[in-house]
Amino acid sequence: YYEIDPRFGTMEDLERLISEAQKRQMYILMDLVINHCSDEHEWFQKAMADPEGEYGSFFYLADKKEGRPCNWRSYFGGSVWEPLPGTDKQYLHMFHKKQPDLNWENPRVRRELYQMINWWLEKGLAGFRLDAIINIKKALPMVDYPADRPDGLSSPDMMLTHARGIGEFLREMKEETFEKYHAF
Repeated sequence: YYEIDPRFGTMEDLERLISEAQKRQMYILMDLVINHCSDEHEWFQKAMADPEGEYGSFFYLADKKEGRPCNWRSYFGGSVWEPLPGTDKQYLHMFHKKQPDLNWENPRVRRELYQMINWWLEKGLAGFRLDAIINIKKALPMVDYPADRPDGLSSPDMMLTHARGIGEFLREMKEETFEKYHAF
């Protein structure tokens, strides 16, 4: 997650952009999505290789044989549960199936994300737009909600209505990252 898409330049180009912006009393903000990652991310690849291992706990995994843990609908339609390739597990994705949700209940996940945020802030970024941030907290335990369409699934809004504790996650993130750098 420390890479820059080569279509948009190098890390040196970004550092020069930040430096030049600061000289002009301007600020650079970046979009940051920390609710989920790509199914191609190293963490998810490690989770697929060993679902019972350390990286399996970075995601919401459940046994397929026990059925889906809840009837939540993805923002993009269909169940939030997708088979974990090559395993007898399934994983949760509130958005696209190629975007598995990170398990913010795991303190190691949060520490890794804070380390990444701080790395960028140390580069001189002024802050981030936090996309899909409300989704970092899930309603636990996961339960079915009344179906709101013929597909038998429930809107993700219903889960968010019942999720408690996002303020604790946001406060911790602020203290561990943004506050240290006076960042946005």
